[in-house]
Amino acid sequence: MATPETYEILAVKYAEFTNRKRFESFIQADDHDGPHPIDYFIWVIRNAQRTIVVDCGFDQAEGSKRGRVVSRAPAAALEMVGVSAANLEQLIVTHLHYDHAGTLTAFPKARFHLQAAEMAYATGPCMCHAHLRYPFTADHVCEMVRNLYSGRVIFHDGDAEVAPGVTVHKLGGHSRGLQGVRVMTQTGPVMLASDSSHFYENFEKGKVFPIVVDVENTLKGYARLVELAASPRHVVPGHDPLVLKRYPPLNSQSQGFVHRLDVARADQ
Repeated sequence: MATPETYEILAVKYAEFTNRKRFESFIQADDHDGPHPIDYFIWVIRNAQRTIVVDCGFDQAEGSKRGRVVSRAPAAALEMVGVSAANLEQLIVTHLHYDHAGTLTAFPKARFHLQAAEMAYATGPCMCHAHLRYPFTADHVCEMVRNLYSGRVIFHDGDAEVAPGVTVHKLGGHSRGLQGVRVMTQTGPVMLASDSSHFYENFEKGKVFPIVVDVENTLKGYARLVELAASPRHVVPGHDPLVLKRYPPLNSQSQGFVHRLDVARADQ
């Protein structure tokens, strides 16, 4: 039997929003006025055969509009870890919210992996409601439509393989077509939760993030994350600053910027 491919996984932080409260992170939050900062990541999955990027973040203009501090453009952050956005061939878009699909034009050669349900949601009648369309930016969605018409979008309907050892899994809840990414590593399968669990507290304690289209699917998604991962410790939330404390940096220069997710957690 062939040995399955395994990968290095990097969490690359490109932005943050520190002036937040807990009520912005959890429905019915305890200590609702307590501080609760959020980090913004893109992720790199790579081995000797291929490199895949998960999500493409947002730029300075979008960050300024939404009060977020962008420390480095996503494409520039990738260049710092040896990944060329200009030449990347495969990019998984977990969903079309502004902070996950905001720099599509920086990847002119990429093919974009997206759940069909997400495109239908972002371009359908739900967008008539201001609360549901708030996390989307129209220009980003329109850019994905342009990519569709140029033949660069690969749609998935549920679970699918992107490459040997890399699969996507529709979880929904936060957005109609949200997908997580399962990656085989030397320590077992790791689940990149993206926004199916913004923070560890979401899936560990059953707390729901306030931006949500389906609470039931959100709660079911927490169980699915754990089911797909080697263990609960192999689930990586999409926005938690604790990720940079629980996983080691790539090297001595990347502390707080690029950390490895394919190795044992630093808090073992």
